[in-house]
Amino acid sequence: MVVKLERLANKELLNWKKRKDRKPLILKGVRQCGKTFLLNAFGQENYEDVAYFNFENTPALAERFEPNLDPGRILAELGILIGKRIKPGSTLIIFDEVQFCSKALTSLKYFNEQLPEYHIACAGSLLGIALSGPSSFPVGKVDFLTLRPMSFYEFILANNEQMLLEHIEQQNKPAPLPQIFADKLLTLLKNYYVTGGMPEVVAKWIENKDVAEVERIQGLILNSFELDFAKHAPTADFPKLLLVWKSIPGQLAKENSKFIYGHVKPGARAKDLEDAIQWLVSAGMIFKVLKIEKPAIPLSAYSNHSFFKIYLADVGLLRKMSGLPAAAIYEDSLLYSEFKGALTENYVLAELVNLLGDVPYFWKSGNTAEVDFVAQFKNAIIPIEVKASTSVKSRSLGVYREKYKPGIAVRTSMLNLKEDEGLLSLPLYLLWAAEKLL
Repeated sequence: MVVKLERLANKELLNWKKRKDRKPLILKGVRQCGKTFLLNAFGQENYEDVAYFNFENTPALAERFEPNLDPGRILAELGILIGKRIKPGSTLIIFDEVQFCSKALTSLKYFNEQLPEYHIACAGSLLGIALSGPSSFPVGKVDFLTLRPMSFYEFILANNEQMLLEHIEQQNKPAPLPQIFADKLLTLLKNYYVTGGMPEVVAKWIENKDVAEVERIQGLILNSFELDFAKHAPTADFPKLLLVWKSIPGQLAKENSKFIYGHVKPGARAKDLEDAIQWLVSAGMIFKVLKIEKPAIPLSAYSNHSFFKIYLADVGLLRKMSGLPAAAIYEDSLLYSEFKGALTENYVLAELVNLLGDVPYFWKSGNTAEVDFVAQFKNAIIPIEVKASTSVKSRSLGVYREKYKPGIAVRTSMLNLKEDEGLLSLPLYLLWAAEKLL
């Protein structure tokens, strides 16, 4: 059984192809989120031919970029290498794992300036690392696109629930969903908490609904992440990376989930670990959510870089990494009640990043009140309180609303959709529709 996973990024790739001012594309994203598959499928569906080159599997490719960076010569030699002519406009050229050849990255400048009629798309699981370091990277000469693990919306599509999505999308006001639809979405959400959005995991789940297989693949992905630490990170940083990485579930499980350096290693301070944290952020493996002092535009101007939380890029990997059994989610086990909040926050954050393209912030007022996320939707700053179940009692959002008088606030939980005097009760399974509903 071949499972086809529809990715929303495909539309952005089509827009890139059609643009007259198109530049070579760099597709960034965490390992195994589907970059290579997406580009190859896009090329096969939208071009006459695909010329695929992998700089990790074929080290000799780098030699083609050694004599000089003349794009005409490079293309001619690459064509000879694969035994077919690379044609402008009708061949999609894919440079995969391009971070393994810095000169190939630099050459994109010359492809953009001298041969813009050729369509080049680059991908790499550690491109964020390569681009964040000192290099001769051609700033302003490339287009960027970030691919993340599949969102819950994409997961629903993968489960062949297109009609359900279309029905919900036709709603123009926040009215409660029929219970039969809410129940179906709730079941899908529990499945998503178990699988997360890594395409290989989702495909395996769609294929046979086998939790053991899901966890086997998640384990392999987590192992591949740790191998990346050993293989690609600076040798001196490897132990710190591993310690930070392993500490994340425990950090999130605390009642106050602020990142504490001393919980990674006794006596550790910011200067000891900040490089390791930035490496994980650049690799797309974690999100770093900063505290803001007050909700004003731009939010970044009011952020506190010394006070932050760390979440994983994928909720399914967090579940697997924390050792939380899938049965605890399906049965709503009381033993899972404490960690449920952390898992739900991680899910909400990933959905917001997919929706907005950027990491939101959180707000805290001393030890009296805390709002889980504060995000900018166009010109509005929206406070978002996260509740993992149908119990929504909390004073923090009330404190925020009283102090800052936002036009609208969001409380996301397992309750049905409802809007009441500036408070939008948004079900966790409808976060993907937040922009429209707001």
